[in-house]
Amino acid sequence: MPTGPRIDLTNQFLIAMPGMVDETFARTVVYLCEHNEKGALGLVINKPIDIKLKNLFEKVELPLDRAELAEQPVFFGGPVQTERGFVLHEKLLEGASPFNSTLSVPGGLEMTTSKDVLEALAEGSGPAKVLVTLGYSGWQAGQLEDEIGRNGWLNVDADPKVIFDTPVEKRYETALALLGIDPRMLSQEAGHA
Repeated sequence: MPTGPRIDLTNQFLIAMPGMVDETFARTVVYLCEHNEKGALGLVINKPIDIKLKNLFEKVELPLDRAELAEQPVFFGGPVQTERGFVLHEKLLEGASPFNSTLSVPGGLEMTTSKDVLEALAEGSGPAKVLVTLGYSGWQAGQLEDEIGRNGWLNVDADPKVIFDTPVEKRYETALALLGIDPRMLSQEAGHA
């Protein structure tokens, strides 16, 4: 069966519809770092876990003397590779040394998986705004498109303010507001003409 042109959702938020039956993703907002013909990769930005950044840094034997970061929660980024850390951050300034393993999201943020980003943060350098997750969310080729087609997700251009400047408990509603939607007005029923 022929398919239409593929839609690239990179640098967008996926917002779970109220009827999302998968508890892992109920009321989540996912920042999509990559979306191509092979599938999609994103990080949940609104599900903190019981670990603070200072605890994570202690586990990897690094000091964290940045008070504005120490008490930040680590987030559940998704159900894949939950033992691995992912650092979502603003783009580095022109001329700054790049990290060993960074995915630069076209038009958006950067996601780094190498320990050198944590070392830079421990030294007081590195990106000013970060969100650290354990695990990521992944979809195989066509899987995300299928879930969107079944009314599982809404999508909207990502706004870094939602990730870095909005209180965690307001990120879901704030992401929906980017679409002009009040969450109380959403139905879990798909409409088909």
